[in-house]
Amino acid sequence: MAATPKSTSRRLTELYSDNIVAKVVRTATASLEDNNDPPTKYPEYVLQSGPSANGRWELRDKDFWTCGFFPGQIYALLERAVRWPGSLNLSSPGDGDAQKQIPIAPLIMHLESLGKKWSEPLHETATRTDTHDMSFMIQPSMRRRWELLHDTSALDSVLTAARGLHTRFNAAVGAIRSWDRLVQHGVDISSLEDDFLVIVDSMCNLDLLYYAAAHTGDGSLADAATAHARTVKKTLFRTETGGCWGPGAYTGELYSTCHVVNLDPRTGEVKERRTAQGYAADSTWTRGQAWGILGFAQTFVWTRDQEFLDAACGLAEYFLYRLDTAPLCVYRPVADGGEDGRTKGKWVPLWDFDAPFDPEATEAGPLRDASAGVIAANGLLVLSQALAGQGRHNLAQRYYEAAVDIVDDTLDLCLSRDKATFSAVEGGDQFKVRDVKEGKTFEAIVKHATANRNKSDRHQYWDHGLVYLDYYLIEFGNRLLQMGFV
Repeated sequence: MAATPKSTSRRLTELYSDNIVAKVVRTATASLEDNNDPPTKYPEYVLQSGPSANGRWELRDKDFWTCGFFPGQIYALLERAVRWPGSLNLSSPGDGDAQKQIPIAPLIMHLESLGKKWSEPLHETATRTDTHDMSFMIQPSMRRRWELLHDTSALDSVLTAARGLHTRFNAAVGAIRSWDRLVQHGVDISSLEDDFLVIVDSMCNLDLLYYAAAHTGDGSLADAATAHARTVKKTLFRTETGGCWGPGAYTGELYSTCHVVNLDPRTGEVKERRTAQGYAADSTWTRGQAWGILGFAQTFVWTRDQEFLDAACGLAEYFLYRLDTAPLCVYRPVADGGEDGRTKGKWVPLWDFDAPFDPEATEAGPLRDASAGVIAANGLLVLSQALAGQGRHNLAQRYYEAAVDIVDDTLDLCLSRDKATFSAVEGGDQFKVRDVKEGKTFEAIVKHATANRNKSDRHQYWDHGLVYLDYYLIEFGNRLLQMGFV
């Protein structure tokens, strides 16, 4: 049955609940008290198990690549409150059992204040040239600061970050250097003269270059992004078989992605392929595949080059094929599944499609990466819009429905049941947050992400809440609002 705006709204109610806003506001406030003001450390992950698991965010220094996602959550919610205030379902306990609606205007001012505090230190980050992650670090907050508030300092930082990213472009290779080095157990690739590392994640940093090119008229930024996308496709794609056939189905090439390629910086020739966060060099790390779907879809939107739309569709179709053919252990029983034994979990991907798995590794079954699914779902929405614009409505509907299925299943399986809500404070313009169940705190919105389970990496952590999982979940909700589907 085709998804409709009404059915989408009903299925994804949790995307617009007070739980999400309350958790972000509480973290933004409490982490300033425990940290610094302005902050020097930013939320990254919340452990679910083990002696250190306390339901609180683990913080990372502001130079870490994920630092932009928490300020991005604040600004994404600010955008929601400003542009679609009717989507917010905010209330607090009133007299007796009555619920008191929280006014939106004071919340907007509060989010704006918190957003500025959390994003202000990133002006300095925007000057870096030692990393390719400039879009991840700068755009989630600074782009919205500019677009919502017309803050020219935010636009300046976006443009500065883009120019810094452009310094890493090598015309001989036709790519932007992703990492300066890759160090794992038994691996040390660190020569800037002999090595040139490119990772599939880099596709989601190209949006920054296109955006800056559009604002400045500097075509060299867009040209570098387009060349990089072609190099990623040429060096990191693998042709695959499978897929869904039938009326309106995608009939082009299917692709999986390798995570890391090491190129010769003089010729651009491939020296070797590796993985840093997936299971193996020849496996399909699910978050890498998701970065590719979103990144190539965004690149098509900027360039209108059919090659990039076909690339995104080929990646998306293979991602969906692997979800559809996943082992039976991904299916988990639903408590109220009834006589038909309804299950959940099919649409929440394993952390790597080809890794060995333990069917009972976690409370959600085999080890998963919910962030991969939600990132892919964002890319599928971008794809759906692009295909609809070409009149390819059946395929557009297929990808839209798949995106909704992924997020619906993620909320069903992975949403933390330790929720938060607002409690009333005198004056009506202050925002105090409490646990729905007293003493039950889990600061992330969603569970069951896997940042890194590569056996050779020195920093492995898995099955946890994750800051960019929550960011892309909020972003997905905003995309649906923008499309008019809720």
